[in-house]
Amino acid sequence: MMYTPQKAASGVVFAVLCLTLAGCATPPSTGVVLLPQDDGTPSAVRVVSAGETQKLAQPYARATAVQGSAMAADVTSAAAVEKAYPEVFALRPAKPQRFVIYFEAGATELNPQAQQTLREALTLAQSRPGADMVITGHSDTVGESAENDALSLHRAEQVRELLLQSELFKQQPLPAERIEAAGRGERELATPTADNVAEPSNRRVEILVR
Repeated sequence: MMYTPQKAASGVVFAVLCLTLAGCATPPSTGVVLLPQDDGTPSAVRVVSAGETQKLAQPYARATAVQGSAMAADVTSAAAVEKAYPEVFALRPAKPQRFVIYFEAGATELNPQAQQTLREALTLAQSRPGADMVITGHSDTVGESAENDALSLHRAEQVRELLLQSELFKQQPLPAERIEAAGRGERELATPTADNVAEPSNRRVEILVR
């Protein structure tokens, strides 16, 4: 059995639980269950087995292939899946957590509240084995797009540098390659506005701890 992601509405990221069961008295079977995404965006997966294809496009949709039989598809529930495979769910990584730091117009310095948010994000990352951090800068719509791209990236890089230089980081450093900085300019506004609007909620850096 194989499965491949399918584009669905607003996203292509998907979570799949793939389980292989083998019993002495019954033919071996393989099942695929589509799990919902943490952010609620839609997802889908195409399952192929022995020339048959099933598309799973809703949470907890399931395809099961039993040796010598046609592939079956149905929909189960969260409770049923977690009850059937508790050891698998126990191994799931913690959900990603997002932190947001805001900036004054045209500025890159962090105020005390932003410093505290940065410490909270770093403390969480340090508590998760194998964690990584994605630091993404954003801007409002004041100014040219290219300037805002540069400003948002500079904000993200500044936050990354402050993190790397902090005493808390030095006590328990993360591998530098696990901390990424990126700038999105005015492409992903937290509060949609017209051009040249100084909206404070859009001047931000988002830190995603995974």
